[in-house]
Amino acid sequence: MIQLEDLPELRDPIMIAAFEGWNDAGETATSTLAHLARMWDAEPIAALDPEEYYDFQVNRPRVTNEDGRRTLRWPTTRILLARDTPLDRDVVLVQGIEPSMRWASFTDELITLAEELEVSMLITLGGLLADVPHTRPIPVTVTSEHEETRHRYDLETSLYEGPTGIVGVVVDSADRAGIASMSIWAAVPHYAGGSPSPKATLALLTRLEELFDTLIGHADLPDQARAWEHGVDELASSDDEVAEYVHSLEEAQDTTDLPEASGDAIAKEFERYLRRRQEDED
Repeated sequence: MIQLEDLPELRDPIMIAAFEGWNDAGETATSTLAHLARMWDAEPIAALDPEEYYDFQVNRPRVTNEDGRRTLRWPTTRILLARDTPLDRDVVLVQGIEPSMRWASFTDELITLAEELEVSMLITLGGLLADVPHTRPIPVTVTSEHEETRHRYDLETSLYEGPTGIVGVVVDSADRAGIASMSIWAAVPHYAGGSPSPKATLALLTRLEELFDTLIGHADLPDQARAWEHGVDELASSDDEVAEYVHSLEEAQDTTDLPEASGDAIAKEFERYLRRRQEDED
């Protein structure tokens, strides 16, 4: 860990992490993290040594011109600190690239930092390609393996089995270290996942606001989301097969969203109502 600033004593900090690569369909997760960093004036405090974790033929250094000087920027994972947040607590932002190698060591460094900063919760952001229509609200899934966190935020445990990215490894390591965690994933339409998806970014941001009962600020994201949806509309209308496919996805999602479509959904809503009522009485 390359320390850029002296680490101050933090106020009940939480850590929010997002990584470019496999976990970031439509650049959804990293765009959300970048938005948080801008809105909260986050400042870099540390970075991981890129030599240890990245294949520079896969993630190449970039040359930029800053104030007339050529500067070489190495791919890495940066740690930023946001102190001016609406949460009445500090937020540590992990803005990274999925490592090419040494995942266990990479994760150990992040979790060790979280422990040193006394982080009470780790939140990971992700975007995945899915069979969902761009014309409907972007589905967002929030899961946690931490029992108290699931109860507090009314979440489910993840049932996914299969290959995982660095997000899954970081969450597993946090759980083993006793740090509460949750994962928030937005589903990006797979036929429109090749470019940034501001609608999915807005959905992730809105879910964060709901979880923490606060307003973060959307800036121009709603305008970008509408422009993105309009662009995908034009793409779909120019191809009959794509248009038909989108229509079938719309019908499937609309049917699933009907109140009478799922007895399980009704039962879960009733359970939530009973829990809230019991908590109010207590």
